[in-house]
Amino acid sequence: MSELRTAAPIAWCPGCGNFEILNSVIAVLEELHGEGFPLEKIILVSGIGNHGKIVDYLHINSFNSIHGRALPAAEAIKLANPDNKVICFVGDGDSYAEGLEHLIFAAKRNIDLTVVVHNNRTYGLATGQFTPTTQQSYRGSTMPYGAKERNFNPLELLLHSGATFVARGYPVRKEHFRGLLKDAIAHRGFSIIDALQVCVTFNNLYEAYNESVAEVEVNDPTDLQEALQVISSWDYSTSGGSIAIGKFFEADRASFEQLFPRLEPPGPEREIKLQRLLDRFI
Repeated sequence: MSELRTAAPIAWCPGCGNFEILNSVIAVLEELHGEGFPLEKIILVSGIGNHGKIVDYLHINSFNSIHGRALPAAEAIKLANPDNKVICFVGDGDSYAEGLEHLIFAAKRNIDLTVVVHNNRTYGLATGQFTPTTQQSYRGSTMPYGAKERNFNPLELLLHSGATFVARGYPVRKEHFRGLLKDAIAHRGFSIIDALQVCVTFNNLYEAYNESVAEVEVNDPTDLQEALQVISSWDYSTSGGSIAIGKFFEADRASFEQLFPRLEPPGPEREIKLQRLLDRFI
């Protein structure tokens, strides 16, 4: 068993798509550690939902936030020490609904975070309610007659908002997904992976995804229009069709934390300066 795994009993349902995301995170972090990246410089942040338990299962420094607020917590951690790599796990309800404004502004700022959205297209922890990406044919407790509202495409929205790494992955295609995850962590700037993580209990889409996902490699990852075309080729209101997975966009742009002056390390001189600053306002 990997040393990154904790002894905490896993509370996910058998067959849950979260298992393969957890396995992929462990595999990628072990690979990065083997290449010389210190694990103590990696901080995990999670939101509220079944996905949030992932931080309990990993021997990595972590923070579990309140619903919809994982992004501001992750941003604060990154700004406090820009040398750290911050990986943020959120759900589709957690981030595309309650936390959407934080997600948009994190992309707008291009802060150096890696965001993995466990997009099972239902509130699994709330026993099967609708989210902004639930397919319209689904009948849940909050919409027993099916969805009557139009879905939005979260990756299209985030690309327009300023994200500099945009991808969609299917964790069942584990080697492909792990490649996306490693690239996203290595990217300097705001990176997001919309992970098609199946909720086997309330919205079991394994069969639909297995028949529909297709690995796509764009001709030019810096071409915004090509990325938009590939991203919008799948309608989130459906459960099938042709679903492109892959890295759709990557651009090199100054990240938010790079625009701030570096704080001095803790020490007597910094303490004196802080005290002088406080004295001016007391």
